[in-house]
Amino acid sequence: MADISAGNVKELRERTGAGFMDCKNALVEAEGDLEKATAILRERGLAAAAKKSSREARDGLVSSYIHTGGRVGVLIEVNCETDFVARTDEFQKLVRDLAIQVAGLAPLYVDETAIPADQLEARKAELLADPATQKKPENVRPQIVEGQLKKWFAQVCLLDQPFRDEDRTVRDLITEKIATIGENIVVRRFTRYALGEDL
Repeated sequence: MADISAGNVKELRERTGAGFMDCKNALVEAEGDLEKATAILRERGLAAAAKKSSREARDGLVSSYIHTGGRVGVLIEVNCETDFVARTDEFQKLVRDLAIQVAGLAPLYVDETAIPADQLEARKAELLADPATQKKPENVRPQIVEGQLKKWFAQVCLLDQPFRDEDRTVRDLITEKIATIGENIVVRRFTRYALGEDL
């Protein structure tokens, strides 16, 4: 059994946000390897987050963000299960980070389920009619359209966008927060305003 130092446990806690005993147990299981312990905690967190995702989230925050210079503003509603969690610094920071994401990358929808069916069908038809797609064999065109749709979702859907310059998506960030905070978290809606837009 590897010798687990308090410093290693502290470092793992800072990396993952998991509890002290969870970090210690993961380090013991990973025989002191920080990378393996991080992977173990992430896997456990994702499993825990999946269980929590079906729970109802009716509390939370409505927050605003005005970008420097006052040219872009965002109003966002993010829900959690209790007002206790809604008042924590960690949840409030998450809501602010999400508002900044909306201001910067201008998504149109929370996720693909929020895209109106007629717009989704029109986009599929447009991708299928694309000359580059039409040059491909007929049996692979549906896969090409699906791949192009995923790229489009990463542009127009908040949860599918990459979070800042990281490899993870906004959905991954929220899943990690569900695991560390211990409550279901749902981005309910947002509105983005840009000065002079649609004039």
